[in-house]
Amino acid sequence: MFKTTIIGLLALLLVTAAGCGSSSKPPESGADLRLGTSSAGPYDTVYQVSTINALLQGVYDGDVSCGQLQRQGNLGLGTFDNLDGEMVVLDGQVWQVRADGTVHPAAEATETPFATVVNFRADETRTLAGAASLAELQRQLDGFRSNPNLFYAFRIDGRFPYLKTRSVPRQERPFPPLAEVTGQQPTFEFQNVAGTLVGFWCPAYVQNLNVPGYHLHFISNDRQIGGHLLECQLESGAGQVDALPQFHLMTLQNEDFGKADLAGDRSRETEKVEK
Repeated sequence: MFKTTIIGLLALLLVTAAGCGSSSKPPESGADLRLGTSSAGPYDTVYQVSTINALLQGVYDGDVSCGQLQRQGNLGLGTFDNLDGEMVVLDGQVWQVRADGTVHPAAEATETPFATVVNFRADETRTLAGAASLAELQRQLDGFRSNPNLFYAFRIDGRFPYLKTRSVPRQERPFPPLAEVTGQQPTFEFQNVAGTLVGFWCPAYVQNLNVPGYHLHFISNDRQIGGHLLECQLESGAGQVDALPQFHLMTLQNEDFGKADLAGDRSRETEKVEK
């Protein structure tokens, strides 16, 4: 009798365990089904290489490859080893906009001293009205944001009557500070271009890590022009947003990063280099 009872209890436990591991109950209405991973890294997570304060001080040697970036995100921005141009990551491809204005696919082995990427999957898509300036476009993008303490990734596909972008030239040692480099940056102006803006809105409390507010890069549909966005007009477009509650920082392992003073307030320098 006792032996029969034990066997019965064991059978019940096995059935219960199996039911816990293979429930056919459908997800509750409104459940978050977006959390998870893919070949381009985890969803809902900012993946960042180094910090803006390090870049401001001239830490331009990278030790994270573009191939590694592509395994963490399919949309983003940044720069390249020795500050050799502006980075645009779109649909999983890393593009390099050099100081002469030319655009090239970046090799997987090319390294970056600063980059921010996300495995982008939109929470919301909206049709954007025309905008006469970048400031006006940003006010429209503000409508996507409901939490001032989250990160947001943006993708804006559209036609732009006017664009002004910049890139940065490759630097040689001893590396000058970023503000000195951008003070002599080449800029480019374009008219009637179709393309994509990619980038982020970062909360104010990360000012030592990334650029607070909006940071956007552009690439044209024909992949011929691009760069760091300085000004634009939007004729029409579609805006997509991905709210990002998680943040992953990959620090550099080189000597320059180890010597950098990352604790100081460099917000004025950040504002200067973003203009």
